[in-house]
Amino acid sequence: MMIRSAAAEDARNILEIYAFYVKNTAISFEYEVPSVEEFRDRIINTTKKYPYIVIEEDGVIKGYAYAGVFKGRAAYDHCCEVTIYLDRGSKGKGYGRALYEALEEKLRKRGIINLYACIADPISEDEYLTRNSEQFHKHMGYTKVGEFHKCGYKFGRLYNMIWMEKII
Repeated sequence: MMIRSAAAEDARNILEIYAFYVKNTAISFEYEVPSVEEFRDRIINTTKKYPYIVIEEDGVIKGYAYAGVFKGRAAYDHCCEVTIYLDRGSKGKGYGRALYEALEEKLRKRGIINLYACIADPISEDEYLTRNSEQFHKHMGYTKVGEFHKCGYKFGRLYNMIWMEKII
């Protein structure tokens, strides 16, 4: 297992992981899978200020995590939003923990201390969304600090959003 910084050239492989979530889950509220070019631009833009990392096993990307702006004012520069996605066949192997620990270390070195995760939350679990992400974040030391009701819409259903916070 190896963790490294993502590169623009990784866009196609990272997008393959993300596309599953767009097409088959309410974890992402995007309706359409972005193009490889758009995804490459997202990686490039993110890495101008924040870390974007991948985890590989035998040269194959198994997941990725990145940070992004929490609020666009200088007063919030010590805060960021974090995101993680794992290949759907790679859950339960410790990749998520390894990615988040590596991401936290990079953020800590940049003076970031408040981490926020915006997570889709089912009103009741269904075939598109469970509470696995909330449980993972809780396991990683995050605390639920906010909830928005029926604000995400996908697959003809409404979903809640929760915010979780971790101070590192």
